[in-house]
Amino acid sequence: MEDKLHECFEDMVVYKDLKKSNFFSSLELPSFLRDWVLKRFEDDNGDYDIEAVTDFVKTYLPKKEEWLSIKNRITYENERVKILTKISVDIDIKTGEISFSLPDFGVANKETIIEPAVWEQYKDELTKSQETWGVIELGYRLPDDTVKPKITGKIKMTGFTNFCPYVADLDYYKDVRSEFTTAEWIDILLGAIDYNAAGYNTEDEKLAMLTRLLPFLEKRLNLLELAPKGTGKSYVFGNLSKYGTLTDGGKITRAKMFYDTSRHTPGFVVGTDYVAIDEVKLVTFNDVNEMRSIMQGYMERGRFNIGGYEGESSAGIVLLGNIAIDNMDEYKSMFSELPSLFQESALVDRIHGFIKGWDIPKMSDNLKVSGWALNTEYFCTVLHMLRDDASYRAIVDEIVEVSGNAYVRHTEAVKRIATAYLKLLFPNVRSVDDVDRRIFNHYCLRPAVNMRKIIWKQLSILDSEYKDDDKQMPTFSVKD
Repeated sequence: MEDKLHECFEDMVVYKDLKKSNFFSSLELPSFLRDWVLKRFEDDNGDYDIEAVTDFVKTYLPKKEEWLSIKNRITYENERVKILTKISVDIDIKTGEISFSLPDFGVANKETIIEPAVWEQYKDELTKSQETWGVIELGYRLPDDTVKPKITGKIKMTGFTNFCPYVADLDYYKDVRSEFTTAEWIDILLGAIDYNAAGYNTEDEKLAMLTRLLPFLEKRLNLLELAPKGTGKSYVFGNLSKYGTLTDGGKITRAKMFYDTSRHTPGFVVGTDYVAIDEVKLVTFNDVNEMRSIMQGYMERGRFNIGGYEGESSAGIVLLGNIAIDNMDEYKSMFSELPSLFQESALVDRIHGFIKGWDIPKMSDNLKVSGWALNTEYFCTVLHMLRDDASYRAIVDEIVEVSGNAYVRHTEAVKRIATAYLKLLFPNVRSVDDVDRRIFNHYCLRPAVNMRKIIWKQLSILDSEYKDDDKQMPTFSVKD
């Protein structure tokens, strides 16, 4: 299996030893950065020089609390400092001034500037998305009181190198899937997200874990997972992909989530693949009515309007929570422990599917990957690219048959989830002729129906309207 993995993916394979080594854990790097560093320093046997890795991380990946020292080096020592981080650029419409923020260090746009000559050189890379990862060179623009208007001192960007060290070939990824059996491919996917396939008892356990990846590769897929503690929810949604956002439980505001009218800056949902709200039981809102209105509209259409700002995004909303073991039963009311906003049927109806987190084993050393596996950064980049491929949904639309007069939200939810499964497990499918109907039904359609059925059962408990005949779950089948 490892030989085949090397043969098919070559440079995109790294040796991960999360079971035996705590070195990278101590560095506190997200998986996509860890694998990028591993690839940079590993030899053909998967060995690396710990001192060299430590020096690189210390130089280019400083912690937030080191920002004051960096600022001193820039402003008073007149140094040029390079760091690997994410950057968000903004253009002031009134003045034409270009500024940037460094979210991981709390650096705001008002403190920074990108001068025209530098902007001209790097604008193509910096405007590809709302936030971009890269090696950023920082310097200092001195203040000048002798001119009018006077020039204030600001941190300036003097250079930029895009983080991605390669071009992911999506067509190759699709084609190479045919070299593996379904069982082998499932194990490869688990290794790509840092899990040891041999640590699971059954294929069902493996698939339950992989269900968490569906919002990574399908646009505006809204999911809810309720689970016991210790199953790795936060790790998957907050550690694997640079394209997603995990926000901790606490106070969620309209400004933080969608648009800040005072700062004129978009919130979490803009420019990201998904927003996962962790510890959803503990979430509070400044204005529940306002958030209900905006959230329902966004989850339905992917758009919102705040103070005249028209926002649009393809980010899915993922709600993550722990509930009492006694309440982990799809036939009982599971939402009673959640905030009132997430007990309202109109919003719950816009959640496409439910992940039964109790089917996912709790994290243990035996589930940590130890061996050759796909580079997490490469893998999540491919998942991100698959979001734009509409051919899979066209295939699902063609081969899935739905009983008459089906409630449209049920149909859309099932088809959206089935499409995500198809992309994840069978990316080599290019047309309906490539689809094995029996396998598609087993791995894609049936799980999608079951995920939506749980939402419908909970809706029926929350609101008697959903017991009406016109809201019943339709019948889904695969056309011959």
